Amino acid sequence: MKWIIRVNTRTGDIVRQEATEEEMHWGGRLLISKFLIREVPPSCDPLGRYNKLIIAPGLLGDTFITTTGKFSIGGKSPLTRGVKESDVGGEAGKKIARLGIKAIVLEDLPEKKTPKVLFVNSKGVRFSEFANLKGKYVSETIQLLREEFGREVGIICIGPAGEMTMGGAGVAVTDANDIQIRYAARGGLGAVMGAKGVKAIVVDDSEAIAPKMYDESLLREVSRTLTQALLEDPKTENRHKFGTPAILMIANELGLLPTRNFSLGQFDKAEEISGERIAEVIADRGGEGRSGTPCTRGCVISCSNVFPDPSGKKTVASIQYENIVLLGANCGIGNLDDIAELNRLCNEVGVDTIETGAAIGVAMEAGVIPFGDAEGAKDLIRQIGRGTYLGRILGNGVVITGRLFGVRRIPAIKGQAIPGYDPRALKGNGVTYTTSPMGADHTAGNAFETARTINPLGKEGQIENSRRLQIRAAILDTMGLCLFTRPPFVKNPELFALFLKGRYGWDVNYEDVQKMGIETLETEREFNRRAGVSEEYFDIPEFMREEPLPPTNAVYDISMEEMRRIWEVQIPKDIF
Repeated sequence: MKWIIRVNTRTGDIVRQEATEEEMHWGGRLLISKFLIREVPPSCDPLGRYNKLIIAPGLLGDTFITTTGKFSIGGKSPLTRGVKESDVGGEAGKKIARLGIKAIVLEDLPEKKTPKVLFVNSKGVRFSEFANLKGKYVSETIQLLREEFGREVGIICIGPAGEMTMGGAGVAVTDANDIQIRYAARGGLGAVMGAKGVKAIVVDDSEAIAPKMYDESLLREVSRTLTQALLEDPKTENRHKFGTPAILMIANELGLLPTRNFSLGQFDKAEEISGERIAEVIADRGGEGRSGTPCTRGCVISCSNVFPDPSGKKTVASIQYENIVLLGANCGIGNLDDIAELNRLCNEVGVDTIETGAAIGVAMEAGVIPFGDAEGAKDLIRQIGRGTYLGRILGNGVVITGRLFGVRRIPAIKGQAIPGYDPRALKGNGVTYTTSPMGADHTAGNAFETARTINPLGKEGQIENSRRLQIRAAILDTMGLCLFTRPPFVKNPELFALFLKGRYGWDVNYEDVQKMGIETLETEREFNRRAGVSEEYFDIPEFMREEPLPPTNAVYDISMEEMRRIWEVQIPKDIF
């Protein structure tokens, strides 16, 4: 991968640049952070002409290594007003990488907002108006693009929420059969894409020339080692059977499950929406329902699913832990069919389920609709898609919703909704939410994986643990690897160096790889500092320091002064 494609969305000019030697060492999240700090004025309007939307495969994106179909989308966030990277599966990332493209950069603003499509193949790039896509739901957009470009292309697109530049808008990516709709959901990047007037990016790699690996035999050997280690790991089997909802009952038992707008840590209907129950329903209903499906081609973990309605027809794919918690327990909704439909509607209008579920929870507390009102919640999401006044409030996220309805309990940090782990009962995540350049984002360093080894209610070890987890996430996001590949790398971090040796011929060790992760975080922090949203000034929500969370009655009691210590923590150079 050596080409950088720059698209001026105002003039339509397209520039194809060859990456410099320095840029060749950047990928995914690291590349996004470097481009942002080099090219985007930190104080710019996130929806203005000076922000850029950057699409970048990871360093291993053009290889056959499992899960490397994941890729990164980034820019300055309309929610956090700082750096944002969101990674996503689907087909398009691998196709972009196979075309030798290191990054696609959308620049400037169009003079008029007629929806446009960027078409990329081995012969070049075409930027064209597609007026018939205006206001279309995501599934309608995909169908129309299939009719135009065929079944084999990869598709990246936004829904009407993105076109209306709502802060809760995400970017959708299809799988090969348009069954799984994956999302780069967090931070409002769909609004940035909408501001650029780009409805979709279509990628055709049918005539791509296979990239040359430096040492393909080494790469295949190390790839087999990773795959075998993943297949032998008990967590892989568990994720294959139950997906990410496998952890829901544990989260409920630990008292950290956001319930009724983060007022409780346990949900009385948790068993009815658990991973085990989802697997049972999928098996009983049959039809189009599936457990253990991949979100990107070649993934051996296959933690996704296809959730069917009672007739066996697909409702949504995939129904994940975060979606279930924020749209379900957080809204007092305990029926899987209702949650699946809410999830589907979010996918169609093009909004983040976490941000939207949190916003609906706040609206419920404000009395807009009562807790547990699934039909009312569905109507609210449809209103987002229609752009009604109420829909625009909710579609712009939990902070705006809370402020306009006068609700004090707003579960957000740095303008972004808190995910499905209440930090009062999982304090390591409180550290991550507060100190990560990404804001409240569990994928930036999720302490749930260490809840059995570090007391989630205690203060001891949380800061050091979060630092390690944040570096770990930055490394994986830079490589283009799924977070769920981490167990083999914990046992043998030098696998990273071997992958880079096999792909590029780089003579590096794990210490060099760890520096990549640290460099990513430091670059992101510097961008945020210049943007005026430095992490040290955005504390956990005040109500979480004051309101005990039943049933543990915990409050968040790690001070900002203590958390600021995180940037001084030194992680051993051989620890992943």
